[in-house]
Amino acid sequence: MTSSTPTRGAANRALLSLAIGSFGIGMTEFVVMGLLPNIASDLLPGQWASGQEDAIAQAGWLISLYALGVVVGAPTIAGSVAKYPRHRVMLGLALALTVFNALTFIAPNFELVAASRFLAGLPHGAYFGIGALVAADALGPGKRAKGVAFVLTGLTVANVVGVPLGTFLGQQAGWRAAFMVVAGIFAVATICIGFFVPAHPGQPGRTLRAELGVFRIGQVWVALGIGAIGFGGFFAVYSYVAPMVTEVSGAPAWAVPIVLVLMGVGMTVGNLIGGHLADVDVKRTLLGGLAALAVTLAVVGWSAQWIVALAIAVFAVGLVSSVLSPTIQTRLMDVAGDNQSIAAALNHSALNIGNSLGAFLGGLVIAAGWGFVSPAWVGVVLALAGFAICATGLAVERRSERTRRADPAEGWRRSLNR
Repeated sequence: MTSSTPTRGAANRALLSLAIGSFGIGMTEFVVMGLLPNIASDLLPGQWASGQEDAIAQAGWLISLYALGVVVGAPTIAGSVAKYPRHRVMLGLALALTVFNALTFIAPNFELVAASRFLAGLPHGAYFGIGALVAADALGPGKRAKGVAFVLTGLTVANVVGVPLGTFLGQQAGWRAAFMVVAGIFAVATICIGFFVPAHPGQPGRTLRAELGVFRIGQVWVALGIGAIGFGGFFAVYSYVAPMVTEVSGAPAWAVPIVLVLMGVGMTVGNLIGGHLADVDVKRTLLGGLAALAVTLAVVGWSAQWIVALAIAVFAVGLVSSVLSPTIQTRLMDVAGDNQSIAAALNHSALNIGNSLGAFLGGLVIAAGWGFVSPAWVGVVLALAGFAICATGLAVERRSERTRRADPAEGWRRSLNR
């Protein structure tokens, strides 16, 4: 069986296999946030005894190191393996994720756990990027974004089911138990990919140097800017939902996981909607999604003092933001030319930069005394900035297309200098 001739059942089994791995990635990336106190008290007992806040802050480096691994690993791994058959690359990436998360489970001290988190982040972007290429091909022409969205569904479902259950397990049985489960999920994904993902050729002759040529394409930078800045608006709110719920709306602490589950449900629904809309019109979905994200983030800012309204608004933010996720991924694939592997992976580097930027700016305005609602307004600004980047990029693209039609030679020269 080749990638061009799978039956519908075979295609679905391949996509489900890839989605199991993305479910594991969603768990390993986000379950740390709910277990930071447990990790800090276990691995940093001295700091914990003298000041819990300082210990938790140091444990927070585990989140940053994972994100750094994603940013570093996405372009380097994806670019380096572009020439190899993609089904074999996916198998290797799933195996690496299994091993590195098992290292987190068994590492005896904070330094080695920190190293394992960086290593676990390295395959993240390449897994999603190359997996997106396999998924886009599996469903055939006209359904590329739906295939990408199906794989990303594992990530969104992890926020609904995997992260809350992993957090509960880690709180009850020790934080290491959560990573034992994560490693087991990746082991299952490895087996399923080996059996069910059909042969999918790479790009023989491609090198990392050739793949890095993607950075000479202006529209690639536009798409990455949308992810790093526009999508950063989502992370500005996601990072500070808990204090909004407890400190602004006055709800009890048990309401926090309920609100987070609602956001996860919104993300799952939005991801599937985004796959359909992106197959219809990628550009309009990008513009409409960014505008809608700005609106829903503003609603969060206006409604945060009422818990029911806040919960509904957070659901809407999750839905709209996940409409954008497969759309940005598909746009990158559209503008990357021959640099498909690295471009698809770079999306996740951009989103992790957005994660860091949104969380940093949200924390900055809180520290400045502007209140726990202020990250929502930071998110509005970031979403509008992403909209401006997108609109400008599309306008430049339309002008270039008109130039090429009017003067093919001049259009060719401009394309070389994009």
